[in-house]
Amino acid sequence: MKRRVGITSVSRRYYVGIFLILALAACDARRDTAQSGASYRDQDVLIGVTSRYDEARFLGQWYMRAALPANERIERVRFENRATGLQMQMAQYGCDPGGTCGTISDTLKVEREGVGRYAIDMADGTTRTLWVLWVDESFRTALVGNPEGAFAWILDRQPTGALTGSQRRAKYSISTATM
Repeated sequence: MKRRVGITSVSRRYYVGIFLILALAACDARRDTAQSGASYRDQDVLIGVTSRYDEARFLGQWYMRAALPANERIERVRFENRATGLQMQMAQYGCDPGGTCGTISDTLKVEREGVGRYAIDMADGTTRTLWVLWVDESFRTALVGNPEGAFAWILDRQPTGALTGSQRRAKYSISTATM
């Protein structure tokens, strides 16, 4: 009697982890970009947004689990559809001009540029391109960045807790990138 062997949860996580590693494995800081002056990926390797993207499922609160560059001080982001349009609330650690430090929250205008592609008007007056590069099946974990490779974030619906295998591999990929 033949046994059917399907993709198990472990092997599925393995393939997701390999995908994340490959997506960030081309980390290369030798090229300049308009946004930050550094790139964490090989510009000759094509990237795109995930085909799994669903904006309705992506909306809501996300917590930063890992980032490039490592000095990103973002703690969490929240994507919301408002009467005035799509917005992103960004909470990050910072200090005000008086020297008081803590979590600072900004509400930023977001323009859709395509499925899973956005332009965010940052508080400092710049515009940051954000692409959703990968999201897991249950929309618990996402990898976002921009096509230039100036930044990459691993976002999760939970602020703390054990990372799954694919999250650990993605975090490792980000932490071993060279500048």
